[in-house]
Amino acid sequence: METSTGAGGTSPGQAPRGAGAGRSVEWVLRAAVPADVEPIVELRAVVMRPDLERLGRFHEHRVRQRFRDAFVPEHMSIVLAHGVFAGCVALRPAEDCQWLEHFFLAPDLQGRGLGSAVLSTVLNRADADGVDVRLNVLQGSAARRLYERHGFTVETEDPVDVFMVRRPGAESGASGSASG
Repeated sequence: METSTGAGGTSPGQAPRGAGAGRSVEWVLRAAVPADVEPIVELRAVVMRPDLERLGRFHEHRVRQRFRDAFVPEHMSIVLAHGVFAGCVALRPAEDCQWLEHFFLAPDLQGRGLGSAVLSTVLNRADADGVDVRLNVLQGSAARRLYERHGFTVETEDPVDVFMVRRPGAESGASGSASG
């Protein structure tokens, strides 16, 4: 489902109801601005903490500072659910692909279809450009299943990260999925 009219534009969307959803989630994407950095930093720390702790890599200051140092609002979209900050996602252009980065959703909105809906929108943009999309996800992260349902496959992995790729128009088993 297309929910954004492009960089800076928004139109309403709705994540489908899933098995664990009490109600559907109305959402939009909007372009990020520099003032978004601190809400994203805090969300990132909350969302990544369990996986980073499991891997022995969580550091209270570093998890926040790494994002501050890498924040490029031009490539990022903010997810608003019911009009409130709910997460973010970036699609950064590279030489031969686009990198899906910084995809974070508020924990209380996960598992309700919002992640699948946002990811479908972002991947439709990339498909229109005809380029591969790459990402890395932490080993053991539940997010890996979401990416696999949207056509990503493993390229390489190491003890910390799994590097995945999705070819333009890759088949997706996400239709009607309510995970996210």
